[in-house]
Amino acid sequence: MARKRRPIPAPVRQVSVLGAGSWGTTFAKILADGGNDVTLWARRPELAREINQAKRNSDYLPGINLPPSIRASASLEQAVGSSSLIFVSIPSQSLRSNLAALKPLLGPETVVVSLMKGVEKGTGLRMSQVLEEGLGIDLDRLAVASGPNLALEIAREQPTAAVVSSASLATAEAVAMVATNRYFRSFVNTDVIGTEFGGVLKNLIAVAIGIVDGVGYGENTKASIITRGLAEMTDFAVAYGGHPETMAGLAGLGDLIATSSSPLSRNNTAGRLLGQGYSFADVISRMQQTAEGLASVAPILTLAAARGVDMPIVQQVSQVLAGTLNPRDIAPHLTTDSLEPQGERPNDGRKDRGGAALWRPFKRAFDQLRNGGRGTPGD
Repeated sequence: MARKRRPIPAPVRQVSVLGAGSWGTTFAKILADGGNDVTLWARRPELAREINQAKRNSDYLPGINLPPSIRASASLEQAVGSSSLIFVSIPSQSLRSNLAALKPLLGPETVVVSLMKGVEKGTGLRMSQVLEEGLGIDLDRLAVASGPNLALEIAREQPTAAVVSSASLATAEAVAMVATNRYFRSFVNTDVIGTEFGGVLKNLIAVAIGIVDGVGYGENTKASIITRGLAEMTDFAVAYGGHPETMAGLAGLGDLIATSSSPLSRNNTAGRLLGQGYSFADVISRMQQTAEGLASVAPILTLAAARGVDMPIVQQVSQVLAGTLNPRDIAPHLTTDSLEPQGERPNDGRKDRGGAALWRPFKRAFDQLRNGGRGTPGD
């Protein structure tokens, strides 16, 4: 009988996590439970003190005991220290303002990993692009992590997986080795664009699911929106150079299912409040944590218009946020981009309309291949 091979233990590494919200703290726990020494940057000194003394973060992860190997500091310089691997979990719209202080603390070989899921208002840049600009760092030293990652479930050590993506496969693999333990598995790919946009776009669809849930619509409506939402996500991601298969993976469909179906999802919660009749301002005031999907709606629609991508679900979420569409009116016409009958598949016999929403992402992908991976002519 063959003996089962024992995994080779990874060496202990000194790593840093910037941001002590629910996801940053949870990821610090993931890393610590993988055998790493972790320093967590908490903006508020009192939160850093609680993490160090009580091994708790009661504001964001109530009831969760943190590993002893996690240390917290309110000093960015102390938190970064000599770490060669830095994970960043800062609200997307305040990321850039923190980078000037971070840049001089990085070593020449430091790898920076984005845990954030958003696009920057005004520029429409993905978080890795903001990091690249603000830190002046080479793409091979940047990575992103995404997937069906509801923080509290993972903090409770319920098994899940994520994908780590980098332009350098070696970098992605190195990060994945560090971000793996008995309940958390990291896979890898090199499709940074698709991985990041998957994490952004699923938030917008989750807001839509929350809205119809708040209104009181049932599972048929939600399943239709999830399915058509995935088509919108794929079309958008491919239009910007992402791979369609990424949208069928952990960063796309996996994250979409988790975020759309769980009351732990901040974006789902925000949508549900909107569906119950709360105004956008009321939702913001009631939310204790940032729902990235709300901030991403406008820049995503701007980016979609620039590449001719139809996103009827996201468009109607925008109208609900603006107060120009009653939440109860969102579902009947959310799942199509035309009043004309449409085929779901590209081979249903309709030359012009059949399966247009589903076929467009694959046509874009073929165009990219024909043009050497550079996208369609004129992009």
